[in-house]
Amino acid sequence: MNSKFIGLTLISVFFLMAFPSPSSGQEGLDRFDVSSSIDWVRGELTAQASYDIVQAGIRLPTGRFLAEETLREAYPVLIMPHLFSIRVDSNSTIRNLVEQGDISLDELDILCREAGKITPNLSADLRRMTGRFTLPAGRISSLLVRQRRPTEQAGPLIPVQTADYTGIIIIADRELPVRGRRAAVLAEPCLFPRIWDTDMNLVYERNMTEAGRQGNTMIVQYTASESIFRPTPSGLEGELAVLAGPNPLRIIAREVFGIFPSDPVIDRQDALKILSSENNRRLLREGRVILVLNEKTLKTAL
Repeated sequence: MNSKFIGLTLISVFFLMAFPSPSSGQEGLDRFDVSSSIDWVRGELTAQASYDIVQAGIRLPTGRFLAEETLREAYPVLIMPHLFSIRVDSNSTIRNLVEQGDISLDELDILCREAGKITPNLSADLRRMTGRFTLPAGRISSLLVRQRRPTEQAGPLIPVQTADYTGIIIIADRELPVRGRRAAVLAEPCLFPRIWDTDMNLVYERNMTEAGRQGNTMIVQYTASESIFRPTPSGLEGELAVLAGPNPLRIIAREVFGIFPSDPVIDRQDALKILSSENNRRLLREGRVILVLNEKTLKTAL
């Protein structure tokens, strides 16, 4: 099914359901402007919807309540198509999952209606009513995790001596060679990045961790390089210090992998430092993984 067709059909059908009036449909949709983005460090999708109340024939001050209610009712319809371009992993977007039947439009509608809302405000010229809505990226990821229990990551046949660490930091903030292609790019964020070693053994993925299964937790915490070089023993502060603890394992990514280049590839010896210790494998189960990307990639417009 054509992805553009999905988006247009979805927005029109839901708008007609919400506003079964002569002014609804495409004409009604023209009265709204919507923009959205994901801040991957904060783990939050933010959308802003602006409603042209003059074009809608709403008069102030008596019509203010009507304008606010119209915006509140319309925002799930307006925001939902913006979810389609969110990258789920290195191979797919939410649009792909909808087309494949892995996630339903009803599930997305429920998700959109859970967004946090900030009280709408009027523009200085009193022509537009604007509302802002937020949705944790972790809430989206929890919707996409179907497996109830994490898959145990097995230890290697020939383990190596390794220390017990308190967290895992993978640094991939510079241009890296793309595995299987003659190119070098900046790694990009997604909901479920995988970690591979240089022998292309899978080290970490969504089914190996409790993170992302409940609440608003992502399976990795994204950050920029400046956040891991603080004047503390671990180099971390605040929430990052809580997540990765006082003695994190720092690994420099060697390559990046995927149709969307979101999967870091680490040296096999670094992977063995994780896999050879039950304590360190536990860090994967608990999602104590920080992925350091270039700051240019950490905010994505949808």
